[in-house]
Amino acid sequence: MTDYAPSTSIQSDVLDFLMSAPSPQEMIDFHASENAQERLRYLLEANRQGVLTPDERAELDEAGQMNHLVMLLKARAHKSLKAR
Repeated sequence: MTDYAPSTSIQSDVLDFLMSAPSPQEMIDFHASENAQERLRYLLEANRQGVLTPDERAELDEAGQMNHLVMLLKARAHKSLKAR
């Protein structure tokens, strides 16, 4: 496995997206950038191999929390669109 320096984080992607005041449909359609997804794949692979540093572990945990938040927002956006 090669060392991978993050160029973007999932947290940054999510926060930047939320600052754009997305519509419910835009919330449903949201996906993290390819760079952030690549970083997550790296972290997950490093975790499987048991070679995460403490900082990477914290980053992976944070990504999991961000993912949970986005899932909740998407569920609420779906509900909002159905109520119209």
